[in-house]
Amino acid sequence: MRYEAERLVESVERLKRSHVRELVERRMREFKKLGEATSREIFSELSFCILCANYSAERSMRIQAEIGDGFITLPKPELAERLRKAGHRFPESRASYIVSARRYLDKIKGVLETIRDPMELREWLARNIPGIGLKEASHFLRNVGHTDLAIIDFHILDILARHGVIKKPKTMTRRRYLMIEERLRGIANRVGLNMAQLDLYLWYLETGKVLK
Repeated sequence: MRYEAERLVESVERLKRSHVRELVERRMREFKKLGEATSREIFSELSFCILCANYSAERSMRIQAEIGDGFITLPKPELAERLRKAGHRFPESRASYIVSARRYLDKIKGVLETIRDPMELREWLARNIPGIGLKEASHFLRNVGHTDLAIIDFHILDILARHGVIKKPKTMTRRRYLMIEERLRGIANRVGLNMAQLDLYLWYLETGKVLK
């Protein structure tokens, strides 16, 4: 662990001793429960993560609540229109991705149960689900109970760069993503957390919220 990360480690340790710990653990219980849900409920979470790409997680949560089963039932033009009315930045492309992903609607839980290695599972998602890259695949897997992958969004990049852990990249390549993930794994080991817990604490440090 580089010296520059010490302040970040100390900040996370303080949060672990505060009320934030219960907020984080509550979210972790919710993630575990969702991973035990039906394939269709899990598909709704996959759709949420597709919405989150280059968009606000908080707004995507609101849209997910508004659309509900529409992720499963609505034809692409209607889904796009609903996303547009809800204010999503990319209604057409996200509707297209979600409708295309429906071929795994009743299979996604089976995929999660069959591929046991989280890295391999993330690769499968990035390869087979339109609109899903390493970050979105990691986000989805965290939200259905996996605990050992990093969700490297701009909030995480900002806080790591500000504490001198990384230099903020102008573009995110696969190699850079995996390198930053290893830096985060080192911090997680240092503070006695898994990667999913660490992500929630870092998000709180950056935003004051514990979202999904």
